[in-house]
Amino acid sequence: MRQRPRGDSRGILDPGRLLREVRFRRHLPAESLRPWVEHYWLIDWALSTPFEQRVVPHPAVNVVFRRDGDRDRNRDHDHDGHGDRDGPEFGEVAGVGRDLFRITLSGTGRVSGVQFRPGGFHPFWRRPVSELTGRRVPLPTGRLFQPDGPVCGGGPSGPPTSAASDDERCRALDALLTAWQPEPDPLAEEAVRLAEAIRTDRTVLRVDDFAARHDVPVRRLQRLFLEYVGVGPKWVIRRYRLQEAVEQAAGGPLSWADLAADLGYSDQAHLVRDFTAVAGVSPAAYARSVR
Repeated sequence: MRQRPRGDSRGILDPGRLLREVRFRRHLPAESLRPWVEHYWLIDWALSTPFEQRVVPHPAVNVVFRRDGDRDRNRDHDHDGHGDRDGPEFGEVAGVGRDLFRITLSGTGRVSGVQFRPGGFHPFWRRPVSELTGRRVPLPTGRLFQPDGPVCGGGPSGPPTSAASDDERCRALDALLTAWQPEPDPLAEEAVRLAEAIRTDRTVLRVDDFAARHDVPVRRLQRLFLEYVGVGPKWVIRRYRLQEAVEQAAGGPLSWADLAADLGYSDQAHLVRDFTAVAGVSPAAYARSVR
């Protein structure tokens, strides 16, 4: 079991600017939640000018709680321009996002987020996670819920964005998720393990090869991922390899032809097309922008 949160910036476009503009950090959840939860991510900001962050989403569900003044949320929410730092908290469940995610922050505010491990949200949701793919489902204020109704309030530590310290915010998230009463599920454990193998092994390029390596029939693998991860294994493989391309593009000059071959593309043009589709800019343009 991981003893510290991941330190990479995969999925974050221009991570250097993000760290200059806002306070961003990750923390591990309570040990009992780690089989399902990747990490908590906390953001606080006090901005004189609006800041847009773009993210290439992981194949993971997030539960997000936010409190801010301008209420300038993301493209899926209206802007009301009112309130203050102590405005009401709102929460949502964000399913796996297929498209580039953009969010504009302004004024002051804070976010307390939970990134589940791919496959790890099913024991909480208890329904096909594919129902959430591409969707953002509002949570009742200060409450978590099951498909058939709410199950808990803000918990002993209060709402996650109201606490003063990081430790208090993490304890509030621990309390909320524990009260959700996740149920042990061997299939969820299998999905988490297989998705982690795809993430960490860059030699995984084809579904049939991966299925054979783990002695899982391809059709069963596809059903398992749709039910527990929310997207198919081919999409997960391609998304993780594209995140690698984004990360490497920010690191310095490289051979795009060699990288395309390393990531399983038939040629450089296919990599450039997929990169541009998911990141919103060409690899060369992105590399110039972050340097």
